Amino acid sequence: MKLKYAGRGVILFIVIIAMVFIYNAIAIYHFSLQDQTQKADCAIVAGAGIQGDQPSPVFQARLDHAVHLWQQGLVRMVILTGGLSAHAQRSDAAIARQYLLAQGIPASAILMEETSTKTRENVKNAKALMQTQHLTTALMVSDPLHMHRLMLMAWDNNIQAWSSPTPGSQFRSWSTRLPMLAQESFWYTGYRIYRLMPQTAVQKVSTQR
Repeated sequence: MKLKYAGRGVILFIVIIAMVFIYNAIAIYHFSLQDQTQKADCAIVAGAGIQGDQPSPVFQARLDHAVHLWQQGLVRMVILTGGLSAHAQRSDAAIARQYLLAQGIPASAILMEETSTKTRENVKNAKALMQTQHLTTALMVSDPLHMHRLMLMAWDNNIQAWSSPTPGSQFRSWSTRLPMLAQESFWYTGYRIYRLMPQTAVQKVSTQR
């Protein structure tokens, strides 16, 4: 009898997790359709890896959007995020800076954080840069399906921000968008759970990694 109830409990748990996952996937998709672009102090570009000495195609699309925002006078500073990728000699942010300079963005308009390895670190470190430069508002730049999680992290870091998804996303067809949506649903759900953990427990887990 105990095994029977235990089995039902496992099934119920799986059903609940599946429902939460599906709910989050729908929320992520609907948010990806929003574009809140407006004038702000800076654009924060979420890192997305490099290929050799060039940004990855996904990262480049985000950088191109940041260039557009600067050229249109919507932002006066661009904050680039991303530490060292595996086997790289230069940080993702440094490679991105090189790309922006080649697109005509002046060095005085570019800020970098070069220590982050995950999105929540991108946002946290970008917030620290904003404080040093007395920047108060930001446009968050990333792929549409990444925006819901990115904006939640901006809110958690007390950044007055608006979603400005890149129109040139590499995830355009459903064959590429569905895997991205599934991946984002997983990470978004994980981050929601992470937010519920006591900070002492979070710090302990972080120091053990």
